[in-house]
Amino acid sequence: MFSVRCGPPAFAFGLESAAAITHPSKFSTLVVCGARGPRPRYPRVWKTRKRIGTVSKSQKLVECVKGLSNVKEEVYGALDSFVAWELEFPLIAVKKALKTLEDEKEWKRIIQVIKWMFNKGQGKTMGSYYTLLNALIEDGRVEEAEELYGKIFSRYLEGLPRTFFMRMISLYYRLESYQKMFEIFADMEELGVRPDGSIIRMLGEVFQKLGMLDKYVKLKKKYPPPKWEYRHIKGKRIRVKVYPKDETEEPMRNPGTDEVEEEENMDVDSELEEAASAGLDRNVLDEAACGDLEFV
Repeated sequence: MFSVRCGPPAFAFGLESAAAITHPSKFSTLVVCGARGPRPRYPRVWKTRKRIGTVSKSQKLVECVKGLSNVKEEVYGALDSFVAWELEFPLIAVKKALKTLEDEKEWKRIIQVIKWMFNKGQGKTMGSYYTLLNALIEDGRVEEAEELYGKIFSRYLEGLPRTFFMRMISLYYRLESYQKMFEIFADMEELGVRPDGSIIRMLGEVFQKLGMLDKYVKLKKKYPPPKWEYRHIKGKRIRVKVYPKDETEEPMRNPGTDEVEEEENMDVDSELEEAASAGLDRNVLDEAACGDLEFV
């Protein structure tokens, strides 16, 4: 008869040898492959185990910049040393630092950091350009702000956001430079950028101040006050009806309908004559017949 017996394991020696192997303590991450011992996992040279978040980096950058003088070489040297060991430019940390400096109204530091960032070829976005433009205006460097706006306008033209026009119009309104204010508004008309309610209010006040009541009426007819506006209440975007604050805007409504009459078909020649009578000599007005420019 046949008998089945459990013989001695043929791999006993291998298990004993595997149990006798001691793993080196310097390796923290090990992968044991059967009975052949550990396979070491060396730490990567280009990766750091202790990762620093962008918030702490931005705070360190703000503290580093605020303790410096206004010398350009010193500021740029400190910023270069801050990013010297970075494999990639810390764009997010720099943008958060700029936001912190903007909340603290450190306009000179904002100008220095943004110009240094532009010299590195980083962060050339519309948001950075607008932050630099706003910082130059708040710091009182109007000529540099006008030069920057001219470069951005000539380069992007139709892709320029409305906030740039609003910022320059508010600047000229505060400085009482009405001629330049009308030029910016004419650019908006030519490019088809719809002005904001604040721009309409400022232009209306200027027209009333200068005695241009006919232009004030045309402005109000073309850009009537909005009936609805959106407000954020408890994190939700809600449509709310807007009621006029005064009764001066009511006669502009058509009594037969609830809509506001708008002049859409205006003679281009009459517009050019009105613009010339107002003293607004611009090259863009000569080419109004080719575009959709309506000067009010």
